[in-house]
Amino acid sequence: MVLLGSTGSIGVNTLHVAERFNIRVEALVAGYNISLLKEQIAKFRPCFVCVATRDLARQIDHPRVFWGEEGILKVLRVSESAIVVNALVGFLGLRPTVTAIEEGKTVALANKESLVAAGAFIDPKALRPIDSEHFGLWYLLGGRTPRRMVITASGGAFRDRAIETIEEATLEEALNHPNWSMGSKITIDSATMVNKLFELLEARWLYGCENVDALIEPKSVVHAMVEFIDGATTAQMAKPDMKLPIAYALMQSVETPILEPVDLLSVGSLEFRPIDSARYPIWSIKEDLLARPKLGVVVNAANEAAIEKFLDKKITFGGIARLIMEAYEHFHGREPESIDEVFAIDEEVRRWCEVR
Repeated sequence: MVLLGSTGSIGVNTLHVAERFNIRVEALVAGYNISLLKEQIAKFRPCFVCVATRDLARQIDHPRVFWGEEGILKVLRVSESAIVVNALVGFLGLRPTVTAIEEGKTVALANKESLVAAGAFIDPKALRPIDSEHFGLWYLLGGRTPRRMVITASGGAFRDRAIETIEEATLEEALNHPNWSMGSKITIDSATMVNKLFELLEARWLYGCENVDALIEPKSVVHAMVEFIDGATTAQMAKPDMKLPIAYALMQSVETPILEPVDLLSVGSLEFRPIDSARYPIWSIKEDLLARPKLGVVVNAANEAAIEKFLDKKITFGGIARLIMEAYEHFHGREPESIDEVFAIDEEVRRWCEVR
C-alpha cells in the first residue's frame, strides 16, 4: 500500500495494522514530523518517501525522496500498490484522491474533504471508508437499500458546557476532547460540529442515500444506525479504535480479533441527544446543504480559512461558525460543475474569507 499521512493518528494506526497482517508498505508520505517518519522508514523500508518541503527532504536518508503536493502525485504515479490510504488532513487530500483513482488504485479514505468538496465528481466504487461512522454504515448495510442512515457524534469539547460561554472559548478548551485525542483540526471541527456536517455529506455521496442525519451519543460506543424499509433499525457498536475500520478498508474481510467486544454491562445505559443549533450554530445549514451537496466545497474552504483565523487569534471560537455561514450565503449560487471548478471555487472562497 501507499500511505498518505503516515505520522498522524490514522497513519500510525494503519502501520500497526500493516505490521500485524504483513502488508507491504511501498510508500510513506508525511508532512513535518521528520523524527517519527525516520523511525517509520527504518522499520517499514518503503520504496518511496515524500515530505512537505525540499528542506525537509534533505534531512531524509533515502534514495527516492519527494516533496510537496507534486511529490505526492509523483509517488502515486510511480507506485505499484493497488491501494492508497489517504489520511491527509484538509483540502490538500483531494488531488491525491483524484490522482490515485485515475491511476486505477483503490482509495481507503480518511480524508473527509475529498468527498465534502468534490463528492459529485468522485466514483464511490473506488473508495473504502476509514471513518468509523461510514465504516459502521457499510458494515450494517450489507448491500441492502436503507430508508434512513444515522451517524453519531461525541458532541465535542463543549458538549456539556454552558452555551453562553462557548463564544469566547480558548483554543486549549476547544482541543480538550472528552473522549479521545485527535489532531487539532478534527478536534476543533468536532467542537463546532462541522465534522459531523461533513460526515453527512460523505455518507450521502458514498451510499447514495439522501435521508441521512446525526445525533449525539456521548459514550462513542454506537457509531452508526441504519433504518430499513421493513421498520427494523440496526446499530453498529465497537470500542472507539480506528484499527477496526482500517483493517477492513485494507483487507475487506477480517476473520481475527481486532478489538475487544463492547461489554454492555460495563457501558450501562446509552444516551442519545439531538444536535442543537443553539450550541452548534453550523447545524442550522444542514438541511439546505444536504439538498445542495455540491456546496460542500464552499463550507470546507470557509472552515479551513476560519480555523486558521481562530488559530491566529483573529476571530473568536464562535466566529468560526459565523464566517462559514456568511460564506455559505455569499457563495450560495456557486455549485461546481467539474473538478476544475471545485479547485477554482475553493480558492475564491478562501480569498473572500481572508478579508472578512
